[in-house]
Amino acid sequence: MLDRTGTDMPGRGRLAHAPADHPALAPAKVGILLVNLGTPDGTDYWSMRRYLSEFLSDKRVIDYSPWLWQPILQLIVLSKRPFSSGEAYRGIWNEAENESPLLTITRSQTAKLRQRLEAKHGAKVVVDFSMRYGNPSTDAAIRRLQSQGCERILFLPLYPQYAGATTATANDHAFRTLMRMKWQPAIRTAASYYDDPLYIEALAGSVERAYGALDHRPDALVTSYHGLPQRYLTEGDPYHCHCQKTSRLLRERLGMDADELVVAFQSRFGPEEWLQPYTVEEVARLAKAGKRRIAVIAPAFSSDCVETLEEINEEIKDAFVEAGGAEFTYIPCLNDDDAHIDLIEAIVAREAAGWL
Repeated sequence: MLDRTGTDMPGRGRLAHAPADHPALAPAKVGILLVNLGTPDGTDYWSMRRYLSEFLSDKRVIDYSPWLWQPILQLIVLSKRPFSSGEAYRGIWNEAENESPLLTITRSQTAKLRQRLEAKHGAKVVVDFSMRYGNPSTDAAIRRLQSQGCERILFLPLYPQYAGATTATANDHAFRTLMRMKWQPAIRTAASYYDDPLYIEALAGSVERAYGALDHRPDALVTSYHGLPQRYLTEGDPYHCHCQKTSRLLRERLGMDADELVVAFQSRFGPEEWLQPYTVEEVARLAKAGKRRIAVIAPAFSSDCVETLEEINEEIKDAFVEAGGAEFTYIPCLNDDDAHIDLIEAIVAREAAGWL
């Protein structure tokens, strides 16, 4: 089949019916761009400050008036928080690659997906990844895909549950890049997949494997999601509802009773009320109520990161133990597990229908 260059051979070629002196163009391809939250370039103060400033300046994340928020952020928050955040990142940093685990895992997810899609579609597909905050940037990734001949791009945020502060801001960032391009590629944004059967099955499989490796079955499974201000829910953000449905479907798939699976929210920031119950308080409550053994899973995170490896496996674990808990099990994110790649591949097939 002829492509837009008028040839069925790979490589660069002349546009069909174009003059002989027309610049050569790469054959038309489809780009698949996986997008994750982001990562600092290092754990030092200035790397952390740059990352946190970009993240906390995003009005999808902190929607206060810039006139109020920016002086607080720049003069108070960013004078202290880079030190504590840097310490947290140093505790989980991938020293061998000099990068965060989230970056390492996202790269591996991309490589595995690329291998599968290239086996099916050959050179017609290009698979890459980017971060909403930090590097590799979404702007650079979209331009890189276009330079490789991608006239169509599927933009796939790795957030199972939709939220304005995650999925929407990732999409915003992609479209801001398009606004600056003379020749825009066609772009589709993948829908959230909080109730996808393959997602629920992948989560259930990870729980079953973790439970199978334990001497005693946990008394409760805590599904800990990243929090949002309660106000966002009342303003129409569906995130809370998506989290509740994911947990309900997971509980039903695992055959658990209602009191065996608990929904909670972590990573609170700032003075206002956030979605509750707060995970750090909920695990302490469970311990005081006689739940001696618990397991915690973080379904909203597609890759292990500082919020899971440091916050859950250290801060939240400590709260449980200090309240009288005996055995705490953290169940890793889906990461680059084959079942997770199965899910992402299925999403690509669905969302890129007609393109691939």
